[in-house]
Amino acid sequence: MTALSRVNALPDTTLAIIARQPGGPDVLQCVERPMPMPQSGEVLIRVDAAGVNRPDLMQRSGMPLPSGVTDVLGLEAAGVVVAVGEGVNAFSVGDRIMALLNGGGYAQYCVALADHCLPVPAGLSLADAAGVPEAAFTVWHNLFELGRLNAGDVVLIHGAASGVGSFAVQCAHAAGARVIATAGGAEKVALLERLGVWRAIDRHQEDFVAVVAQCTEGRGVDVVLDNVGGPYVARNLEALAYGGRHVSLSFLQGAKIELDLQTVMRKSLTLTSSTLRPKSREEKARLAACLREHLLPWLANAQVRPLIHARLPLSEAADAHRLLESNANLGKVLLIMGAA
Repeated sequence: MTALSRVNALPDTTLAIIARQPGGPDVLQCVERPMPMPQSGEVLIRVDAAGVNRPDLMQRSGMPLPSGVTDVLGLEAAGVVVAVGEGVNAFSVGDRIMALLNGGGYAQYCVALADHCLPVPAGLSLADAAGVPEAAFTVWHNLFELGRLNAGDVVLIHGAASGVGSFAVQCAHAAGARVIATAGGAEKVALLERLGVWRAIDRHQEDFVAVVAQCTEGRGVDVVLDNVGGPYVARNLEALAYGGRHVSLSFLQGAKIELDLQTVMRKSLTLTSSTLRPKSREEKARLAACLREHLLPWLANAQVRPLIHARLPLSEAADAHRLLESNANLGKVLLIMGAA
């Protein structure tokens, strides 16, 4: 293969979204940047859509970036390969792919490491595929590797109407587990019921610990997937069965907790967590290989689909951030490049 295989007549520049300074959604700005070119092991993608995620909000608010990462926001995107760097054999110009990124997704073109990309199955649109990578990598590693979820297990998923939460619900179903899920408000509970959860809980109206005890006849759940943190953690431990696994994704209600080690020891519980962006290139490549083997078939046969709440043009990135911050979304929020 030549050092660079590409389509002809690529533009010299691309529109992209950056945060001109730390702050609220209004600091987001559309700028013109030189067209990136893929280096060894990379592909250049003409982006159809990019996913909007909470780490984007943190970056916009001033969270320091890892060394060498672009200031263009966006940790996932989907589109068509338009150039291929040296050493890339898995993808060719013209392929439909979805990519996990270290940044750069909020743009008309972006580069991605080929071994962090997945093919888009037939029947899944490129735009909707942009809502897959962050959720897929996160759910596979946390729910199935760290949480060791198996067929026949019962899992409690908090924030289950979110993009990652709704993806986790579907993956748990595909794996043969039973799902108890929480969300805030009647509309979100109705969504979870449409997704087929065993029991949907309105966190504003019900005590999830009591509901879990009732559903499981006092046994508890095998796995908790938690994005709340704070006071939820102690209550999650109450809801876990003997040998249960508690997996933390985030801490919307606080990172510092009080923990009763007697409960942990008496129930032989495991508490674990991870975060995706700082993982090494090699670890993300390993996860991508697992997704190709285990999760892509669920997408191919439509057992799992990204739940999309809104598709906004690139020029409305600030509104996309406001929507995600409001917690009003049911599923993923996407930026569509063709509408820029």
